[in-house]
Amino acid sequence: MKSAVTMRDRKLHRMFLLCFSFLIFLPGADAQTQQPEEEIVANLAGGRMIVHVTRDNIVFAAIDQPIEANSIPPRVMDLDKSHVAVLFGASEWRLPADPKPVRLDRNFQRAEPKDPKFQTYSGEAEPDLESIGVAFLEKLRPLVSELRHKVDFNPDEPLFEAVIIGYAPNGYGPEVWTVEYRIQQEEIATRGDYWQTHILRPRFEQLYPPEKKAPKILVEARYPADSKGPTLQTLIESNDPRIARLRSGDQRFAKLFELIDKGQAQKAVGADAADFLRAVVPLIAPNARFVLATMTEDRGFEWVVEPEEPMEKAQEDKNRPPDAPTLRRKPKP
Repeated sequence: MKSAVTMRDRKLHRMFLLCFSFLIFLPGADAQTQQPEEEIVANLAGGRMIVHVTRDNIVFAAIDQPIEANSIPPRVMDLDKSHVAVLFGASEWRLPADPKPVRLDRNFQRAEPKDPKFQTYSGEAEPDLESIGVAFLEKLRPLVSELRHKVDFNPDEPLFEAVIIGYAPNGYGPEVWTVEYRIQQEEIATRGDYWQTHILRPRFEQLYPPEKKAPKILVEARYPADSKGPTLQTLIESNDPRIARLRSGDQRFAKLFELIDKGQAQKAVGADAADFLRAVVPLIAPNARFVLATMTEDRGFEWVVEPEEPMEKAQEDKNRPPDAPTLRRKPKP
């Protein structure tokens, strides 16, 4: 009986990891007694996020741009009463022994700042955001540790990324962050073609608000980060013909564009921004699936364009306030 090692890689960006699928045989054992370990598969979500912070609310669209035929869509999840997240990259993992995938948007529990895990944290973000970062880190750690072959990808590319949208405590106002998770591998020389894979602590980057006196414009994030194509902000500034038709066809949109052109996007009317994104996304991403939602500090999260996949009922949290945001809430008429 011949021993074998198989690994399936699919092209992402700069040989980035698309899915992990491999069988591992223990070296040094008799060929007749070698047993394969279970393989683990990580499904990636690719796409882009467009966020418009207005005077009334935060409006955001998540556009599905599949990395391969079986890619999963970017998924929206509620984090707490004032934040949601859109998940990109390896947000779903599959083990052959379990037909139900492990989804990072399920059973989310934040770590409290007093948790010992915070002792090694650097303080890149405020404690409430770091607690979210630690929660994702702890869910990823046992999954990533199952990657035991060398994977070829740019080490600066995140394996998983969450775009956090919401309102900071103490009246700080609207905020948008990216939280990126990279991996590091180390070869175990004594075992032959066997690698230990570690998930690194997340990197935080604040996308909104911008620096003082910087213009307030639309915010956009992409996965992979250098996916080709102009941002919506660039299309507006260049008066792209698709945008120009919307500008000239609706006085509300004309006013919206005027504020964006002046770097005062935060003064726009929230309802106008939502209608604009709903109209423009099919123009800039034809045939792409997308979701659209709003978030306010008092009412929380509301869908404008809901996802196609059914929403699973979240586990009941006895400490959850009755008016806390939920992804199952319908838009108000």
